Amino acid sequence: MAQPLVPAPRLLPLGDAAWTVELGASISPHLNARVMGLAERLEQARHSDPLLADLIDVVPTFRSLTVHYDPFTANATAIGKRLMEWAQEDSSQVRQGRLWHLPVCFDVDLAPDLARLAETKGQTTDAVVQRLLEASFRVYMLGFQPGFPYMGGLPPELHLPRLTEPRQRVPAQSVAVAGEMCSIYPWESPGGWNLIGRTPVVLFDLRQADQPAMLSAGDEVRWHAVDRQTHDALATEIAQGLPRATFLKAPHP
Repeated sequence: MAQPLVPAPRLLPLGDAAWTVELGASISPHLNARVMGLAERLEQARHSDPLLADLIDVVPTFRSLTVHYDPFTANATAIGKRLMEWAQEDSSQVRQGRLWHLPVCFDVDLAPDLARLAETKGQTTDAVVQRLLEASFRVYMLGFQPGFPYMGGLPPELHLPRLTEPRQRVPAQSVAVAGEMCSIYPWESPGGWNLIGRTPVVLFDLRQADQPAMLSAGDEVRWHAVDRQTHDALATEIAQGLPRATFLKAPHP
């Protein structure tokens, strides 16, 4: 199978302390794999390459990578040149993500937009739920809120626009879809995505000092349905310290 055409990268200054490398203009697994491949290469080199010793952070998105550096000690021009050299290579060997199996409850009061999604698509709610359970979702990036995952992989027949009027209050752990994306709200907040379920899993926890955000770019998420009793019991266990690893099934295939 022919590989997708590789667009020419663009190097953009982000103030005087960061470069952003744009690798394309679309949302796709192949393009995101190139972003993650570049991020992984930088992470591996920054501790051994003197040129990259002054990097502060490497932030991947759907289609670009932002590299923050110390403006007082780093050679910004040389870093930018190195980024462009590496970005021009079609490196899509990404860091091995993790495979999560997350519980989700589809009860009506926890999924206020599920019936409308099904009606809009001419399907039953059971059929929509089945498609969600069959799909695999790739975490492209985190944003909007700490721990908020933007996940691709929503079946095309379930794509749905954002709400015309956002809700003032979206409960934490709400599973939601908008356009071609799926996500989970880590916090109670306003929001305009369509709410189709709720998970008891806490996605951002400051007590997890090494990694407060549970999900990372490159991870894969698969859902499994639970009833309300199981959802509530898991929520209690999680509040009492149930380890995240409970939901971690295997490395990314």
